[in-house]
Amino acid sequence: MASPTHSPTAGTHELIDVPAAEHGAGFPPFDSSTFASQILWLAITFGLFYWIIKNVALPRIAGILEDRKDRIAGDLAEANRLKQETDAAIAAYEQALTEARNKAHGIAHDTRTKLKADQEARREKAEAELVKKLTAAETHIADIKTEALSQIGEIAGETTTALVEALMGKAPTKADLNKALKSAMN
Repeated sequence: MASPTHSPTAGTHELIDVPAAEHGAGFPPFDSSTFASQILWLAITFGLFYWIIKNVALPRIAGILEDRKDRIAGDLAEANRLKQETDAAIAAYEQALTEARNKAHGIAHDTRTKLKADQEARREKAEAELVKKLTAAETHIADIKTEALSQIGEIAGETTTALVEALMGKAPTKADLNKALKSAMN
């Protein structure tokens, strides 16, 4: 068995004393004896970074910015050119549309005028035919009337003769009959 003085964990909790003279007075950047060397290295590092930024990084950044500026200017010029082309195309479209409307109105007006003239000619032709038919009908009616009136005398004479004969028993003379018809018709 192991002795109690030699336990495996016996030496792990012991503190080791380190003398302060070996490490200096404290945190090295705050040690006043090293300020001069720290400032020298700060100036050298700052100068080196400044030179790298001035001669390497800034020209590259300036080149990138100039490229972007040129690209943006080119894009804006292209956009302006396309806008002008679009405006010109819209103006040409509107002009063509206006011309097409005017042409359509002209065609519609011409068609209306032509149809109106055709309709007027048909109406005049129909009116002329109607006047012709009306004149023929009036002539025909006048002829029928004249014929009917001429036959009225005969019919009236025959009817009168038949009535007088039926009422009186004897037929009237032709002269008496003509005289009675003339006085009745006037």
